[in-house]
Amino acid sequence: MSTVQFSPRVTLAEAANIIETIGDQATVVLMGEPGIGKTQILKTLEERMGDEYDYIYVDCPVKDMMDLGANIPNHTTRSLEYYVAGLFKMGNGRKKVIMLDEFLKTDKMMRKIFTRLILEKHVGDEALPDGSIVIGTSNNTTDGVGDVLEGHVGSRIVKIDVSKPSAEEWCSWAGRKGITALMRAWVSLNPKCMASYLDGNQDDNPYVFNPRKAGKQYVCPRSLTKADVAIQRKEKLSEKELLAILTGALGESAARSISAFVSMQHKVKTLEQVLADPKGIEVPQEIAVQIMCMFEAVDKLKTQDELSAFMEFVNRIKSEEVQSIFFTMMSRDRLKLSRHNQQMNDWIQKNFEIL
Repeated sequence: MSTVQFSPRVTLAEAANIIETIGDQATVVLMGEPGIGKTQILKTLEERMGDEYDYIYVDCPVKDMMDLGANIPNHTTRSLEYYVAGLFKMGNGRKKVIMLDEFLKTDKMMRKIFTRLILEKHVGDEALPDGSIVIGTSNNTTDGVGDVLEGHVGSRIVKIDVSKPSAEEWCSWAGRKGITALMRAWVSLNPKCMASYLDGNQDDNPYVFNPRKAGKQYVCPRSLTKADVAIQRKEKLSEKELLAILTGALGESAARSISAFVSMQHKVKTLEQVLADPKGIEVPQEIAVQIMCMFEAVDKLKTQDELSAFMEFVNRIKSEEVQSIFFTMMSRDRLKLSRHNQQMNDWIQKNFEIL
């Protein structure tokens, strides 16, 4: 069964650019399925926009009125004055970037408070500094996890639909965040784990979130990151314990598939072993092992000489399609090192049609 999607879905990087461009004039609410990285966009904005702003996270469903501010008696004037909670750092005069996380799961009373923050950029009766940005995140209303967008709220925001990252996008991010080569190799060889039920025709996909199915464990950037902790510490776990963790984080299908990768990890050639004898070292036959070798190299290569030597090893892999994975990751994540490498340029000329 296919799902009709009228609104274009943007990447997280595109969403960050939208917020940076119009966020001082309009409140952007990011909508996307669970676990795809919407909350992390606050950190992305901090990296892009610097220390001109305070970056404030608000977990909307767990907040009540006293968490935001309160009317306090002023005994001198015999009146009530509104005091804003320290969460908003109003005393320093600096512009704010405020994330209202899970905004559409807020109860009705608190929704009124947050709606004024969205519409007027006021916390209670106190205005945010000029140029402040308020953003929201929530799940798609079709996800079936309790998000409701009323018409009077929808007219006050810019609703942006955010896509799940592709396998390639996730692998690039994961490499920067220290996710294991094993996990990145598994995602690279199983790109359908980064599909969305909104793409349609995903009812037989055993990995992804699907509101029409009963399973609560599925593959997404959030669950992959949690499961990778177990991969990093697998020496302390029995095979059964590791499988239990992976199943509890990702679901049975992904867990058993990843466990098969773990059983092959001892065949991976380290970068040091390859560089010692790139033309003579045995090339692993399993594609999964070849890709794990490549991801480790993307992480560790430092010099042009090392890259040239590793390319001697890559060129001995029989599949040009597998070789292209290494080239793509180097071009995306290590461009400064790879762009002037003769071995890499020779590979491009020979295999341009694959790219």
